[in-house]
Amino acid sequence: MKKHILIVLGSPNSPEGILSDISKSRLNLCASMYSKNNLVICTGGWGNHFNTANKPHAYYAKAYLIKKGVVEKDFLDHAISSNTVEDAVKIKQIIENLNGIRLTIITSDYHLNRVKLIFNEILKPFELDFVGAKSNLDKVHYDSLVNHEKKAIKSILDNGLYY
Repeated sequence: MKKHILIVLGSPNSPEGILSDISKSRLNLCASMYSKNNLVICTGGWGNHFNTANKPHAYYAKAYLIKKGVVEKDFLDHAISSNTVEDAVKIKQIIENLNGIRLTIITSDYHLNRVKLIFNEILKPFELDFVGAKSNLDKVHYDSLVNHEKKAIKSILDNGLYY
């Protein structure tokens, strides 16, 4: 039987380390999918667009998941990254020597298509599943994020993926 690894992609937190609603929706989905003997990777370091706190985003994400019942020993190393491409590259470094694994990448609904494009390229040899947490954002904010994603996908399709 394959070892199941849940991967939660980073998202915003406050300068004090308080997780955003986007972060909590992803982490709550991870906690609901988690069962004993799953492994978990949290991603996210620093970046002006999502974390200017003292600690990497993954630190706050892990602490939140532990409060939700994820067992400490089931965490693999954090993928300390500043964007989605770096997420995939750093995850590959963490898992490349593991055999018989299946990955479930957890992100937000609006981010799912770009994540699939990036992860299917960088983590090509691995068995991948993708899940998008429902965003409970107001329409203006949600539409803005969807437009950003469309531009980012177009850029990848036009220019290729650099990593």
